[in-house]
Amino acid sequence: MTDIFAPHAQDVLDFWFGELSAQQHFAKDTALDARIAGRFGALLQSAERCELAPWRTTAGGRLAEIIVLDQFSRNIHRDSGRAFANDALALALAQELVAGAHDAALPVAQRAFAYLPFMHSESLVIHAQALLLFDQPGLEGNLHFERLHMETLQRFGRYPHRNAALGRQSTPEEEVFLKQPGSGF
Repeated sequence: MTDIFAPHAQDVLDFWFGELSAQQHFAKDTALDARIAGRFGALLQSAERCELAPWRTTAGGRLAEIIVLDQFSRNIHRDSGRAFANDALALALAQELVAGAHDAALPVAQRAFAYLPFMHSESLVIHAQALLLFDQPGLEGNLHFERLHMETLQRFGRYPHRNAALGRQSTPEEEVFLKQPGSGF
């Protein structure tokens, strides 16, 4: 059977790891968000409907699907609750990747993006595993951010910087926290 999505999976990886710089991965850039929406918006909709299952036969294909669900969602739906709507599906895919030890087939820089759904979770149980995943050579910078995410969850039980987008009321303590530099990661 021919994988009708195979070129698209490679397009995602080539775009994310080839066309973009590391700084662009986490920058707030409306022009980049529009570029991702124009180029990959329909693909995100397919991923949300679980139509990209054929990608899951390889570590690279699964990583591409995770990037679409976890990263492209954040770009395309920035400042909206929809930015986080695919987090559970992205996490399930990442958990399966790790459970099958397929993450080891990915270069370290790519592996970090396979693990980001763990970091994006608002579950301390999931973060216990994230600490182990990011505690690998080459992922030290990611481990630092994982610890910051976990500390925020331990303190508030959620990510306060998501409150407005998700329609959640911030507590007075969270409001003070959100005024601090770097509180939104």
